Amino acid sequence: MKTLYLIILTLIVASCIDIHQEPNIQGTWELISATTIKEDTVIEQDLSGKRMIKIINSDHFAFLNHDKHKGTKDSLAHFVAGGGTYTLNGRKYKESLEYCNFRQWEGNDFTFKVTLLKDTLIQEGQEEIKELNVNHKIIEKYVRVKNRRTANVYALPLM
Repeated sequence: MKTLYLIILTLIVASCIDIHQEPNIQGTWELISATTIKEDTVIEQDLSGKRMIKIINSDHFAFLNHDKHKGTKDSLAHFVAGGGTYTLNGRKYKESLEYCNFRQWEGNDFTFKVTLLKDTLIQEGQEEIKELNVNHKIIEKYVRVKNRRTANVYALPLM
């Protein structure tokens, strides 16, 4: 009888485990490193004067990338933004770019592999647009942005 209970308990516990669980990538992410690999050339992006965030909700993503000098120094002025829809199947993350200030990139799909390690998101894959002669691998690392909102002290009950 104990064996039967043990088997039933094991089946119940095993049925609750989702081995195909997708990583929770929803949230706001800040880029901390970016590597581009084209043929035999590896380029580590210098992010010291820039800030980029990626915002991901249940079915859309957006990225905003700008210089920290607020565009005041022409040689350092930088702004890139875009967004669209995405799908996530296990670790396979596919972006469909609908909007981008580099308009020629719009309408393209990019497939990546994502890895989530605690508060770090690693996205790697190939970016290819034949018409623009774009064909390189990227490896981007993001850290989750903590919620910086403060409590609304005026929303406390008065009684």
